[in-house]
Amino acid sequence: MLRTLLSPRLLGLHLLTIGVLVAFILLGRWQLGVFQDSGKPRATADPAAVPVATLAQVGGQMNGEYVGRRVTAEGVYEAARQLLVADRRADVDAPGGNVSRDHGYWVLTPLRLDDGTLMPVVRGWTAKADDPAIKSVPEGKVTVTGRLRPQQGTDSVQRRAEGLPPGQVQTVSTGELINLWQGQKIRTGFVVAQPPSGSLTQVKVSPPVVGGELTWRNLAYAANWWIFAVFAVFMWFHFVRDAVRSDRDRRTSSPEMVLEG
Repeated sequence: MLRTLLSPRLLGLHLLTIGVLVAFILLGRWQLGVFQDSGKPRATADPAAVPVATLAQVGGQMNGEYVGRRVTAEGVYEAARQLLVADRRADVDAPGGNVSRDHGYWVLTPLRLDDGTLMPVVRGWTAKADDPAIKSVPEGKVTVTGRLRPQQGTDSVQRRAEGLPPGQVQTVSTGELINLWQGQKIRTGFVVAQPPSGSLTQVKVSPPVVGGELTWRNLAYAANWWIFAVFAVFMWFHFVRDAVRSDRDRRTSSPEMVLEG
């Protein structure tokens, strides 16, 4: 049997099968990788700026496709309603945590639009709550350009927010702003101004991203390649078994194999 398995004909079959298996397994892994990558968030084309009122409504939730979109807003800042968002970094996507030397404040000022609604605007970032730039609020009608962000949750930081001094909040929550700016119609989300106001530091914000749509076709392709690999092993076993049987039968029926009387 060993001689049959190591015959030149079967050695070639063994090598061919190994090559086919390696190729099919790698092709399957490649298609699986394409499938996994298809579900990852990816940057989209950055559309031109649109009026903020067309994307940020009064009440309701913000459409996920609007997050990061460039917007413009015309109105008048209401400096008397300005707030500081505590324990913030100069990056809207940076994780929170304990206060450290790179934490400071977002300067959140409502912009009263022409229709009377308020649009929260993060005018910039500062490291100190007594920074003179905080009080330097542009007067008169202004045009703000920036990127739109959804409101932030408050459940995970509610306990920390209880110890904040007056005029400070922990997150930009539309529900909380409704309580603080009572009697006002407030649009959902907030705008991160680009460029920042005055000498405040620019708050970094990412352009729009969307979740990738899984391409199930590639997963099916991966399964097909692996099924082919299994079939290749089956065919190898089939040919080897037949070769061993044929060799055994040939030796059994050979005239040289006689019984001694």
